[in-house]
Parts: sequence; structure tokens; C-alpha cells
Amino acid sequence: MSTRLACVVFDADRPRFIADFWAELLGWGVTIDRPEQVDVAAPDPDGADLALSFLPAVRAKHGKNRIHLDLASRSIDHQRLQVDRALSLGARRVDIGQGTVPWVVLADPEGNEFCVLEPREEYVDTGAVAAIVLDTRDPLRLAEFWATAAGWPVAHGGEQVAGLRSATGLGSWLEFVRTPEAKSGRNLLHLNLASFDDQDAEVARLRAAGATQIDGVHPSTAPSLTFADPETNEFCLLRPVRDCSTV
Repeated sequence: MSTRLACVVFDADRPRFIADFWAELLGWGVTIDRPEQVDVAAPDPDGADLALSFLPAVRAKHGKNRIHLDLASRSIDHQRLQVDRALSLGARRVDIGQGTVPWVVLADPEGNEFCVLEPREEYVDTGAVAAIVLDTRDPLRLAEFWATAAGWPVAHGGEQVAGLRSATGLGSWLEFVRTPEAKSGRNLLHLNLASFDDQDAEVARLRAAGATQIDGVHPSTAPSLTFADPETNEFCLLRPVRDCSTV
């Protein structure tokens, strides 16, 4: 295959403002700064080439996002410091029905939920972002699709949670958590895949795996193509490897 998972894309009312929040919180830096796109990424192999990309929003946020980030911590004290730092930067605590749990659920200044996890052995070497988490009605089925799409093997799978990680063992996990709610509307966060060479072949491979192309643009004439995975979560396939952008 000739694609890689390139970035998590946020639709943002104030892209530079919210990018600065995440850069400060994660200790990452701004790598692209344009009126229509701001990217942040880790300054070292900590991020395994994964970026966060912030684009002008075309729709308002309604309800809980189906994609969120889980942040890693090294100790209970570090978890507490991470939470305090996030709150000082403009985050707020939110209740999404999590009950009494060892992690802390917050929202960034534009309402995007994220979690600051308690220390967990499986995340000791991920860097700042422990996992990119997708809500799903069928964790293993969606994990198998994304294993094919991104080329990351399924590291663990079950009825409630399934997870992928790069074969290099570097960077964040991609995890799928069972949720009873069906997807409604278009996601404010989505994933981008970057293609290296033959995009036509990648389009055929993604379709065979269960993706649906939803923009109808021919690969040879567009910088990116929009697809939906088997649970209708939007994602983009980018032609250039250099940029992390969307349609």
C-alpha cells in the first residue's frame, strides 16, 4: 500500500486560536500557518509524523464529537498537572455521562471533547497523544476497515474496544470504542490519509475495503478526495504527502 495516516482535522471557528491551544497543551509547534489552515505537530519523533490540522468551520458543533483525543500521563501527579494546564489555557470540564472514572473529560475552548488519562502501561511510549478515539457501534469491524485503510495492524480487538497501532510501535494508537448512538450529521473532526504515488490504485483499494466516495471528484483533478468509512465517518485521501489539508 502507499498511504499513511497523516492528520486529525478539526473544523474550527478560529483555527489559529484553537491550534495555539493544542500546541501549548501538547508542547507541539505550528508547522503550517495560513488563513485557511493551521497545523501543529510534535517537534520530535514523539508524534510519528501525525499532525493536527485546523480549518475554518462550515457548520456549528451539535452534540458530542464522534472522534476525540486521549492524552497520556506519566503519573497521577502528571495527570493532575495536565488537567490544570488545560484549564488554565481555556479548557473546561464536561459531563458526557462518564460517571466515576479515573480519567478526566474536558473540552477545548471550542467545545471539542478530549480526555486526560490516568497512567496506563500501553501508552508509556506514545508521546503526548495516547490515542485517537472513534465512537462506533461495531469496534472490531471498524478497526478492521481502518487497518486496511491506514496499514496499521489490529493490536487488540473486542466487543467494546479495538485498537490499532503503527507497525513501527511509534506514536498514538487509533482506537474504536463501542457507543450506542448512531452517527448524525457530518463530523467536526475527521482523519486524513496521505497517498504517496498511485492514487487511482489507492481509491480502488479503499472502495474494496468498504469505503464510499462522497464527493464524486476524479483523483487526477483534485488535491484530495472525500470518502466515508463503513459507519459513514468522513475522511480524506490526499494526493500531496507534503501538506495535511482537506477539500
